[in-house]
Amino acid sequence: MSAVAQPELTIHIRPPRGLAGLNLRELWEYRELLYFLVWRDVLSKYKQTVFGFLWAVLPPFMNMVVFTIVFGNFAKIPSDGIPYPVFNFCAMVPWTYFSGAFTSSTGSVVSSANLITKVYFPRLIVPLAGTLSRGVDFAISLVILVGMALCYRIYPTVHILFVPVLLLLTGMTAVGVGMWLAPLNVKYRDIQHVTPLVAQLWMYATPVVYPLSMVPARYKLLMSLNPMAGLIEGYRSALLNRPWDWHAVGLSATIAVLLFVTGALYFAKTERHFADII
Repeated sequence: MSAVAQPELTIHIRPPRGLAGLNLRELWEYRELLYFLVWRDVLSKYKQTVFGFLWAVLPPFMNMVVFTIVFGNFAKIPSDGIPYPVFNFCAMVPWTYFSGAFTSSTGSVVSSANLITKVYFPRLIVPLAGTLSRGVDFAISLVILVGMALCYRIYPTVHILFVPVLLLLTGMTAVGVGMWLAPLNVKYRDIQHVTPLVAQLWMYATPVVYPLSMVPARYKLLMSLNPMAGLIEGYRSALLNRPWDWHAVGLSATIAVLLFVTGALYFAKTERHFADII
């Protein structure tokens, strides 16, 4: 008897597409690595420093002092009835977190080249770690901000509970933009030199030194496309008891989510080439 011919079995292996390419389950399995990378970044920033965790407060505080003198006293920029120092510091705290997280996540892949070229792990952890580590600075500065507000007799209300949500959206915006720029920084190192300039210009396009109410009506729609504009106003509403501009905050939240999702998808699509190029 002759053997019965077996049908050929063909297996097609295709790269995952869409949200499946993010492999969130694998990201969760490597959560301990994420924790240690965050802890490493925090330790390396403050190790062998004289002022220690005061460096989390000094940059936004010194900027607030300069801006108060220049824009509050000399230029007489309005602050919606709030004392200008606390008005500005309330914006500088989240902005310092955003700019630091944005810059860190953009350069995270290149700065972790030794790790990326030696072992496998979900590369998405790298920009996430750079963003999460900046949260320590934000928490310390937030305590100083609340104390400063109390000195000006501005007392927190239940709206302060919105701060964690605003912080999450700020982090999503920062890492979202960082995940778009990090792969480009691997190929073109000019990006890491342009990033600080972009962050500086972005700050002046955001109502940090001036209120959103000062922007002419014909430019408000354009300003609303800046996700940090609505978020900064949200922080002022949550911490300084100002009226909420839900339209601006909602639009900023939507753009923040879109930046994060599209950035993560682009990062996942390009990460397979990092070890070859870096």
